[in-house]
Amino acid sequence: MTEESVRLTVWVHGRVQGVGFRWWTRSRALELGLDGAATNLADGRVQVVAEGPEPICHKLLVALNSGDTPGRVDLVVERWSEAKGVAKGFEER
Repeated sequence: MTEESVRLTVWVHGRVQGVGFRWWTRSRALELGLDGAATNLADGRVQVVAEGPEPICHKLLVALNSGDTPGRVDLVVERWSEAKGVAKGFEER
């Protein structure tokens, strides 16, 4: 039995650009087997879009909130939705 995929979209606020945050996020996502991307936004945030089983996406969310990330995370805003389909793998953009 396979679990239905969901989409987790996260906006990470803080000092998260130029500190290896997207690389770290990509590594965690790939370890978990999630597909998606981590993207720098013009306003200094990083947007993370991940698709996979909800419990696995939740593990990524916990990691993003853990305090173990590079840089400094001040706020994590999450949105859950239906999976839309993304390319396999996890990209840094």
